[in-house]
Amino acid sequence: MTRIILIRHGQPHIALRPKTGHGGFAGYIDDYEAAGLDPVSLPPAELQDLVRELDSVFTSGRPRSQQSAAALAPHARLIADPLFVEAPLASPPIPLLNMRVAGWAVVSRILWHMGFTPGIENYRKARRRADQAADVLTARARETGSAALVAHGYFNWMIGRRLKKRGFIRTGTHQARYWNTVIYEKRHD
Repeated sequence: MTRIILIRHGQPHIALRPKTGHGGFAGYIDDYEAAGLDPVSLPPAELQDLVRELDSVFTSGRPRSQQSAAALAPHARLIADPLFVEAPLASPPIPLLNMRVAGWAVVSRILWHMGFTPGIENYRKARRRADQAADVLTARARETGSAALVAHGYFNWMIGRRLKKRGFIRTGTHQARYWNTVIYEKRHD
């Protein structure tokens, strides 16, 4: 059995619900990307048990991802790779609109799928990157039996879609919840 564990990072050390306009959201995106793990956001014990036997864990290299992986599996070697960074967001220039950053993120993600990619990676390129990420994780899982990635919610979902197309069976659901964990398994070919 080949097992791939996709884990969303813990809560970042940044305000999560501020209201802002589009200009403020652009700055928030940068601040969120630079934010580390909130010290009170600890991994659940059952998740620590799940990765206890792994000798290495992949991360995106973003501070919140690396620090989450270190808190989750302090015994493991961390393999940081920009291949696993989140699918990017850009702040849509919608004047006079003031809303919470989560609302901006939803609007931004919808517009990203519609082609709004000013200076950022587009959906097609992100999907190719998700395929490459699935290749890396599958190769490690075939080699060692299991692979784990501590990265980002939306990109984990994109990787999961690629794994499902390759015949992996999913346990759990991708959610916008910190420490969300989804397991993909496949019998050896």
